[in-house]
Amino acid sequence: MKKSIIFIAFVFISISIFSQKTYLHCGKLIDTHSGKILNDRTVIVEKTKIVDIQKGFIFSDDVNDVIIDLKAKTVMPGLIDMHVHLEMEFGPTIYLDEFTDNDADIAYNSVKYAEQTLMAGFTTVRDLGGSGVNVSLRNAVNSGKIVGPRILTAEKSLATTGGHADPTNGYRKDFLGDPGPKEGVVNSVEDAKKAVRQRYKNGADLIKITATGGVLSVAKSGQNPQFTVEEIKAITETANDYGMHVAAHAHGDEGMRRAILGGVKTIEHGTLMSDETMELMKKYDVYYVPTITAGKEVSDKAKINGFYPEIIVPKALEIGPKIQTTFGKAYKKGVGIAFGTDAGVFEHGKNGKEFGYMVEVGMPAIETIKSATTTNAMILKMSNEIGIIEIGKLADIIAVDDNPTENIHTMENVIFVMKDGKVYKQ
Repeated sequence: MKKSIIFIAFVFISISIFSQKTYLHCGKLIDTHSGKILNDRTVIVEKTKIVDIQKGFIFSDDVNDVIIDLKAKTVMPGLIDMHVHLEMEFGPTIYLDEFTDNDADIAYNSVKYAEQTLMAGFTTVRDLGGSGVNVSLRNAVNSGKIVGPRILTAEKSLATTGGHADPTNGYRKDFLGDPGPKEGVVNSVEDAKKAVRQRYKNGADLIKITATGGVLSVAKSGQNPQFTVEEIKAITETANDYGMHVAAHAHGDEGMRRAILGGVKTIEHGTLMSDETMELMKKYDVYYVPTITAGKEVSDKAKINGFYPEIIVPKALEIGPKIQTTFGKAYKKGVGIAFGTDAGVFEHGKNGKEFGYMVEVGMPAIETIKSATTTNAMILKMSNEIGIIEIGKLADIIAVDDNPTENIHTMENVIFVMKDGKVYKQ
């Protein structure tokens, strides 16, 4: 008899917990599909999903349900950053850290960076290259071992010998070696195919290439093209075979042109993009991920003596300040814009500054928010799950104090974060 009573009580408690719902009372709710701001809505969440949205503030009779008061806040879907590096954060010692940090050190740091990113309201990110620890980080988040955003990772970026993501740039001669496809270094069409397949084997979700030189690599040029069109086509076609898209780091115009013709989906940074390349992006449905914050932060840090190696300083001062202007031109020309920041080049958790920089050069606030939600969800082929507050979608929901269409800087201070129906910040 006692066992039966205990069993019945256990079942009752289990059902109560299982059926618990969360009622979010939202003073303002951004509809990222229409771009409209709705007043006085109740969003009802059960387990990981949004199960209902009703006008007015609805209460529940079930004592197990939870009501969260966001009547004075502006609520929107969880944000998506298409360009982060969760394994690192740039500082004066980062080039030395490469020789002193073990994978475990990188992993411990990345746990902090992942949590900071989620607390800033970014519930999904694309990690565009690291050492490979980012794959384990993704898996740890997915299994609930650590707190962080949903991660889609490129694992290790692909480069040419001496290119922006060649892992041995700047090493002394006896350390240089001859890295190849296994390490992400490509010098032929066959190398390109093998490097993509290696990333797939290592657990990558997408591919990133460095189509031009870069600012922060220990190499002279920050803008020269570094792949042939044939190599890029081999990468994108192989990636497509494995269900992956390709992101292309690019500062110089010729490298961007080759990347677009080669079939990439996004151009990262795009600093020296010409009008002709903007038209090419529109023609081939390629999206621009501007990373304005990184450009500004890098140029500012380059003015601090000793912060970067000397070979980097002139590149940072030349390239960094130009990204915002290029972004403004590209937006006005009708190039598709995908929100991304390059967090890790600057401090994680400050991703929200990008919104203000986008608005400064003419993109309406609501459009910046759509670029960080519906647009990015579409590129990731996740529109059925994230990017909008809608019945049946995952309960990735955030809130800020003010209406961002009136004060865009409110996006820098997210005060409520829910991911997969679980509240992480309130």
